[in-house]
Amino acid sequence: MNMYRWIEKMIYADEKKPMPILSFPSVQLLCVTVKELVADSNYQALGMKMLADKYDTAAAVSFMDLSVEAEAFGARCVYAADEVPTIIGNIVKTEEEAERLKIPEVGAGRTGVCLEGIRKALKLITDRPVFAGCIGPFSLAGRLMDVNEVMLYCYEEPDMVHTILRKVTDFLIAYILEYKKTGAHGIVMAEPLAGMLSPQLMEEFSSAYVKEIVEKTQDQGFVVIYHNCGNYVIQLIDQILDTGCLMYHFGDSIDMKEMMQRIPKNCLAMGNVSPSAQFLNGTPSSVRIETMRVLENCKEFPNFIVSSGCDIPPLTEFENIDAFFDTAKSFYYKQHLLDMIV
Repeated sequence: MNMYRWIEKMIYADEKKPMPILSFPSVQLLCVTVKELVADSNYQALGMKMLADKYDTAAAVSFMDLSVEAEAFGARCVYAADEVPTIIGNIVKTEEEAERLKIPEVGAGRTGVCLEGIRKALKLITDRPVFAGCIGPFSLAGRLMDVNEVMLYCYEEPDMVHTILRKVTDFLIAYILEYKKTGAHGIVMAEPLAGMLSPQLMEEFSSAYVKEIVEKTQDQGFVVIYHNCGNYVIQLIDQILDTGCLMYHFGDSIDMKEMMQRIPKNCLAMGNVSPSAQFLNGTPSSVRIETMRVLENCKEFPNFIVSSGCDIPPLTEFENIDAFFDTAKSFYYKQHLLDMIV
């Protein structure tokens, strides 16, 4: 599939199919726990397929599990039955430890499970693009050094941070290229921790490395989708756009209309109905209201695709997800009718 052409078709389509980060609620369809899902490639592939059959999404998106790559490096991962795994503590505190840190083989830990899950999902989902998922370089480095300490290290131990970033970037390039070999159409790269940086630090410790990843992996058959749900991404948009991605995904803490005014017309941007306040804790009525608000605010931008602000939590009620999709379909149907009578 020519993904450059797919993006162009999305921009010029009269009806924009939603593209939420929708994967973990598949545990309810599979009748398994999150812990079982993240450890089994068959469950991952079947879950993506069942959600693709249930919802008419623009693309099928894999699981946003930001613990996978850090665990492969040796970080400690904590699992729970119904929550996404998390990394605790750190494995690097000094320059010497950074130098000794070994780059794992692609396939180590659960990276092999995730690769196999996408490979199997591609056999089942053939009517739309299939996107894999991975963490961004600064967000991965932060999990190896402790997310609460990495900001301080950027000021006090910048060489150590760059040593780690060099290693995780090399790993991510190799990992993404393996996804590319499976036939995946692209990858959603989650770099939320970089949203805490200043523009100068963002350029030095995140965007420069993301740009290298994009240059070495993105082409007409494979695109990198940049995700950042930080509070200050509008102020960081110049650094984010400098990565060279063609698709961007933003969280619900920002004004999506204001963001769209900064997005190049040939790039897609997605957001930003709250996964927690609306999908998980809202009602069908509140989801409809918020989804309509986002759509109305961004309707002047052909390159906008409505989405969740981040990944939708595992135990989200399907009635809320249904309301999101129904509202988007009704919105574009109404727009179509208005175009016919004007």
